[in-house]
Parts: sequence; C-alpha cells; structure tokens
Amino acid sequence: MRIVRYSLGGECYYGDWKSGGTEIARCEGDPFTGLSPTGRTDEVDRVTVLAPLDRPRVFGFAYNYASHIDETDREVPEVPVCFMKPSTAVIGSGEAVVYPAAGELIHFEGELVVVIGKRARHVKPAEAHEYILGYTCGNDVSDRIVQRKESAFGTLLIGKGQDTFAPLGPVVATGLDPSGLSLTTRLNGTVVQSASTADLLLDVPGIVSYLSRHLTLLPGDAIMTGTPAGVGPIRPGDEVEVEIEGIGVLRNPVVAEQV
Repeated sequence: MRIVRYSLGGECYYGDWKSGGTEIARCEGDPFTGLSPTGRTDEVDRVTVLAPLDRPRVFGFAYNYASHIDETDREVPEVPVCFMKPSTAVIGSGEAVVYPAAGELIHFEGELVVVIGKRARHVKPAEAHEYILGYTCGNDVSDRIVQRKESAFGTLLIGKGQDTFAPLGPVVATGLDPSGLSLTTRLNGTVVQSASTADLLLDVPGIVSYLSRHLTLLPGDAIMTGTPAGVGPIRPGDEVEVEIEGIGVLRNPVVAEQV
C-alpha cells in the first residue's frame, strides 16, 4: 500500500494512493490497528494531503553515510549519534518550511524515514521488519549556526527541532526492501543529492534494533535514517524535493517567517 493521510470536507481520512493515480481509495480504521477499504474513492485534486503521521515522535540519526561524514570533515562515530525532533516540527508534502527570522544558515537534508508499526523493545535486527509499518521521505531541516553552538555543549534541540523542520511524506509505502533504494534531493529542480540507502553505515534493521535496545518504540514513531553528501543551504523562495524509489516525492516550498 501507499498509505496517505488527507483531509476532505473538514474530515481526516486514510487511504491507498496508487503511484501515479488520480484517485485515493478511502479506508476506514488507521494504519496501526488496521485499514479496510470502504469502496469509496476521492479525487486527489479535491483533497489536502497531510503529513502521513499525526504528531509523531521523530528520531534522527546523524553521520550515517560515509559521504556525509567526509563532507563535514568528521570521524566515523563510535556509537550512533541520535537526536529527536518535536512533533510540532512535522509538516506534510506541499506545506511550507518556515525560514526563521533570525536564521542565518538553514540546510536541507534528504532522508529515508522508517515508520514503526507496533510497540518494539529489544528487537533483533533479523526481526526488525516485523515492527516496521513502512517508509516515507523526510527532510531533516537544520539550523547550522544554532546546531553547532548546541553541539559544542553536547546538546541538540533548537538546531533541529524548530517548527516545520521535519517535512514527511507524501505517503507511507509498505512492503519495500529498504536495503537499496535510490534517494534524490532537488533544490529548485537541480539535483543536489543522489545516493542509495545501501550506503547507510547502520542499516534499517540495525537502526530499529539499536533504538529498541535502549527505549521503547511506539506505533507511529518516525526514524530519520541519516542524509548522504550534498546537503546545502535554502532560502525563502526555494523549493526542496526529496524523492525515494517506491515512495514518491516530498515537495516543500520555503517561506520567510512573519513576526
């Protein structure tokens, strides 16, 4: 399935949006307790596509591609470098990334995102697929100036967690093999990142196993798996697209904050 969350007539629905399709097969229920077709369809151009997850916990993995480690002139970390983004950072495809009024250097980071389907604790890598609902596209928007200042003191929140800094979408694709998906990021139509998830240092099963060894993962959690080389700055007026094989295109304009 390509699970999409959308609004129509003031109501929120889940549906199955086939790749390239102009209609969404409306479902009842939710992705975590079960979706069932209703037999109704909704035209894509009549709905508002929402973030695929409603107020999720968002986990992030930093320095998980060798190419990105090289471009930041760092060493391969001894342990996975993890952080969190608040649920208020999450927006959907088509929604605007808000460039902070005080922002000086804001970067895009295209990433594969794992969506957890059921409660998970102490999961072995070979069992990880049993706890994964599916995958979506993500953009780990980052305020580099703040991030560097925070990181110097061993913390990281504002640099990664400002409102609109976690675009996700457009769908949660189920049944994918995450071991070799192509990932492409475009800035104003120009390709700026091109990689394969085969290049992840800690692969998807390892990521789920590592997190679940230390904390309980919950249905609807989103895990950003890291970004490859090619990250760079955005400005108001730009548009960022993150495309991942089998999922689709996450597209977000950038606008200036109004204060």
